Parts: sequence; structure tokens; C-alpha cells
Amino acid sequence: MEFGWTEQQVAYRNEVRQALADLLPADWYETYVPESYASDLQVDFSRDFCAGLAARGLLVPHWPVQYGGNGSDDWLHFILGEEMKAAGEPRGPQYMNINWIGPTLMRFGSEAQRGQHLAGIASGKVIWCQGFSEPNAGTDLAALRTKAERQGDHYIINGSKIWTSYARKADWCFLLARTGTERKDISVFLIPMATPGVSVTSFPGLIKDGHLNEVFFTDVTIPATARVGKEGQGWEIITYALSYERVGVPRYHTGLKALELAIARLKAEGRYADPIIRARAGVIAAKFEAARVLTYLVVDQRVKKLPATTDANLARVCALDAVNELMDFLTEFVPDSLRGGATLLEDYYRINIPAGITGGTNEIQLDLIARNGLGLPTR
Repeated sequence: MEFGWTEQQVAYRNEVRQALADLLPADWYETYVPESYASDLQVDFSRDFCAGLAARGLLVPHWPVQYGGNGSDDWLHFILGEEMKAAGEPRGPQYMNINWIGPTLMRFGSEAQRGQHLAGIASGKVIWCQGFSEPNAGTDLAALRTKAERQGDHYIINGSKIWTSYARKADWCFLLARTGTERKDISVFLIPMATPGVSVTSFPGLIKDGHLNEVFFTDVTIPATARVGKEGQGWEIITYALSYERVGVPRYHTGLKALELAIARLKAEGRYADPIIRARAGVIAAKFEAARVLTYLVVDQRVKKLPATTDANLARVCALDAVNELMDFLTEFVPDSLRGGATLLEDYYRINIPAGITGGTNEIQLDLIARNGLGLPTR
């Protein structure tokens, strides 16, 4: 197998890096990055930044031309993700729109929904949040209690969501709600956040500002046309969406960058000659490289339009294992960097505190691998 990049892919990566150099403000790392990409500052900035990417044809390169993309394959999309994440993710919340909300609407959305939403996402000016987790239904989405009751040509929604990143600045919510009595009677709705009855409450936590919000729905009335797909089709839709989301964050790329920063700090302090430190760093680097290859395998499968497998789940588990080991490495050998001594390392650590939960709890990933990949019984 050829692991090198083509000339076109190298040129595209250089084009993305040049766009970053041109579009990011001079104080990006000093002012914006410390606030995190879910902060109001970065979310507001993302509208201008993503519009700049869109003007250069770099925001949704993998989307079909009819929806504002270039018709490129998923390799360019992942190169874009690697470079954006390494730069502190200046797309803010819009990585989510691009990675899976847009593709999900292309497959399951009505013609009217595609016409209404895809152009907005491709413009880089529209912010979305995802209404998935609830106080009693975090990792187990089938246990959610938010209800959408059909009344004629409308639905009435009541319930709440938690951990909803970007909610206080979002224009739209990609919402999961129960529409029946069976465990998987779930439907997907596209809700304007300005709808009467929708309210957002932020709360503090270990991770940085903007990620932790509760969203409450109190007698929210929406037209039936806001539902994506058929009633009760939500499980199929969200399974498809999460297959994109699970490998949408290049943790291997940012992890290796963080490891390089930690090693540079250790070298500057004259401590990197320690064989234990060097061995630990080597193991972490190897794990991130394994996660990279597994992720690239999934991308290759998509490009070749092969059937979905559990490789996406396996790639996420491998990446998380490397992330956890790196976080232990940082706290053991460069703890001062996490107390204001190195902004990028501190930001990396705080953002990854919930990494084993967001995007699907690690234990659930392992369960999916066991059942769907290895064919093990459920009991």
C-alpha cells in the first residue's frame, strides 16, 4: 500500500495552510485559542473565517458541486480537518455542519430541507448544535425522554438536552426526540433556536467555556416539514450521521502536535535524555500513528464506497487510548504546562477531558466492535 500523498493532495494541504496564514488574525494563538473553539469569541469569528474558506473553495471540498462543494473525494476533507484541528480549529462549531450534518441532509433530507440548509452550511455563516444527550440519556440515546407529539400538521416538543456545545450561539439545532412508545421510536427534527419555547442555560465545568449548555424545549411548536425522513427513522439517520462524526476529529494529528510540544519543553529543560520518558513518548507516538492508519483506512473505504464496518469504531478507540496515555504523560512529566505554562498544551488537555464520552462513550464503541465486528453474543 502507498502511504504517501499525491501531488494534488500536497498542493491542497499547502493551499489550506496558506489560507490559515491569510485568514487568521495576528493574535489568534494569544487571544482566541485560549478561549476554546466553543467560546462566544471563536464561534462569532468562525462565521467570518468559514466564509473566507468558502470563498476560496476550501470549506466543503468533498461536497457535490450542486451543493456548493468541489466534488472532491474524502481525502481532501480529512486533510482539511487535520490542518484546521492543528491550528486550534478556527472553524469553531462548523466542523460539525461540514462533517456530518450536511451529508446527512443530502441523504435523508427532503428537497426543501436540502435547498434551505445546505447552501447556508456551505456559505460558512450558519451555526448548528446537536440536541442528542439528556440528563438520563447520555451515552444511551435510545433512553431519551424529549418528546415530539404530532398534532395535525405540527409537532409539539417538550424536554431538555444537556452538554450541548455552541447552543447559546447556534442558529439551528439537529434534534432527536421520541415520537412513539417503543425504545427506538425516535425522529430527527431541524429546529430554529429562535423558536418560542427554546431556552439555553450555560454552566461551568472542567472543559472550557461554551461546551456545557442545557437546552430546554417547552411547548415548542414546529411544522411537520421540520422532521427529517420518516417518523421513527431517527435511529437509522443518526447511525449514518455518527459514522461520519466518529472519525471526523483527527485526534491523531493534534495529539502528535501536542506530544511534539511536550518533547520540546522536556528538551529545553534537559530532561528528554531520560530513557523512561523517551520510551513513553515513543509508545504514544506509535499509538497515534496506528490511529492515523486506521482512520485513513476508513477514509479509503468511503472513497471506494465500500460497505461500512466497525473500523470507524476501532479507529476511535485506538485514538482515545493514545489521547489518554498522552494526558497521563503531560500530568506526570510537564504538569506546569497545564497551569498556564503552555497555552496549547493546556487547551489540548482541557478539551480532551471528556474525550471518552463525547461522540460515543468508549465502552459503547468496544461493545459495537464486539457485537458487529467479532460477532460476539450480547449476553
